Amino acid sequence: MKLTVAEVEHVARLARLELTEDEKNLFAGQMGAILGYVKKLNELNTDDILPTSHAVPMENAFRADQTCPSIGIDKALANAPKRVDSFYYVPKVIE
Repeated sequence: MKLTVAEVEHVARLARLELTEDEKNLFAGQMGAILGYVKKLNELNTDDILPTSHAVPMENAFRADQTCPSIGIDKALANAPKRVDSFYYVPKVIE
């Protein structure tokens, strides 16, 4: 599939890219080759192939949720340079 320079310019404008004339010509050929390969892949018979989201079976890698006691305000604020009651003190930066 051959892409025109105008189509490359359109895609570049959507992506907010500024391309030179040489880049436009280069990308027209490269993008055309990619689309040609996708067209070739569409010729494959995939009727008996189930859709998959992963090439290999995946398992949940997360640990089970467990409740545990909090570390407490004093430990959480132990390294704070300044604190007010049970909060970090942050100087005002916006007027």
